[in-house]
Amino acid sequence: MIDRRNLIKAGLLLPQALKAAAGRAIPLGLVTNGFSQFSNRDLAAEFAEQGVKLVQLFFVQTDSNYWRYGGRSDLPGMTPERAVEIAGIYKSAGIGIHSLGVYTTLVHPDPAERKLNLEYFERMMKVGGHMGVKAFLTEPGHYHPEGKPQATPFDYQDDVWKTTVATVKELAKIAEAHDATVLLEPFYISIIGTAKRARTFLEDVGSPRIRINLDPANLIEVNDLDEMFQQLGEYTVSLHAKDRKLHIGQGVPAGQGDIDYAKFVNLAATRTPGAPLFIEYVTVKDYKQALAHLRDVLKKAGIAEK
Repeated sequence: MIDRRNLIKAGLLLPQALKAAAGRAIPLGLVTNGFSQFSNRDLAAEFAEQGVKLVQLFFVQTDSNYWRYGGRSDLPGMTPERAVEIAGIYKSAGIGIHSLGVYTTLVHPDPAERKLNLEYFERMMKVGGHMGVKAFLTEPGHYHPEGKPQATPFDYQDDVWKTTVATVKELAKIAEAHDATVLLEPFYISIIGTAKRARTFLEDVGSPRIRINLDPANLIEVNDLDEMFQQLGEYTVSLHAKDRKLHIGQGVPAGQGDIDYAKFVNLAATRTPGAPLFIEYVTVKDYKQALAHLRDVLKKAGIAEK
C-alpha cells in the first residue's frame, strides 16, 4: 500500500528544503602547483587512483615547467599539438581541466610591464583554447616600490586602483575575444584585500568575463565566512580549499587551520551551487590527508562529491 509514510521514504513528499539538501553536491578537485616532481602523465595517473576528477592545472610539471608566480613565460615548446596532447593525458585518466593558473602581475606601475603581462595572459588563453579550457586563474599580483615606505601602501593608493581597473578592463576584452573567463583570487595583502573591495573592483570593471576564485584562507584575517559569501557569492565561479591560522601568514592544508570547514562547505553548496572546490597548498606528502578531510566534511554535511 502506498501511503504518506512510504511516499516520504521515497522522497516524493520531502519538504522543499530537504529536497534541496538531498540534491546538494560540490565538484571536488586539486590544484597541481604543488606537484612539480611529476610529469603530466604520472600526475594524471596519481590523481586518478585517488578518484580525483577535476584539476586546476598549473604548468609546473616536469614536461611543462612554465609557471612563475607573479611573472610570465614565453611557453617554449607549447605548440597547439602539445597543448592538445596534455589535455588528452588528463582526459584519458578521467580528469577534467577546469582552469589554467596564470598569476601574472596586473598592478605593476610600468605600462610596458603591464602590456607584456597582458600579452602573456593572451598566450595562455590561446593555449587553453587548444586544450578546451576557458577559465584562467590569477591574483592581481604584488608590487613593492623602492625607496622610503609611503604612508599609504601601494595597493591601497587611489591611482593604483584606477590603473588596475583599467588594466583588468583590457584583460576582459582579451577574454571576450577568446570566449574566456578570468578568475581573480582575493588576498588580504593585495589590492582586492577584502571581500567588499573585491566586489567593488568587479563592479568597477563591469564585465561578466571577470569573476572570482574564492579562497577563504586568503580573507580570514579580514572577513568571516558569511561576509565572504554575502559579498562575493554571485561572482564566485570556483573555490580553493586550503587553511590558515589567524595572525599567521603561511597557509596550510585544509583542516590544519582556523577555517570552519563544515560552515564553509555548507555556504558553498548554498551560495555558489555548482562551483568546484579545489584543494590547494598540498604536495604528494599530504594531499591524501587533505582530500580525506574534505570528503569527510562533505559527507557529514550531507553534500555529495561530484
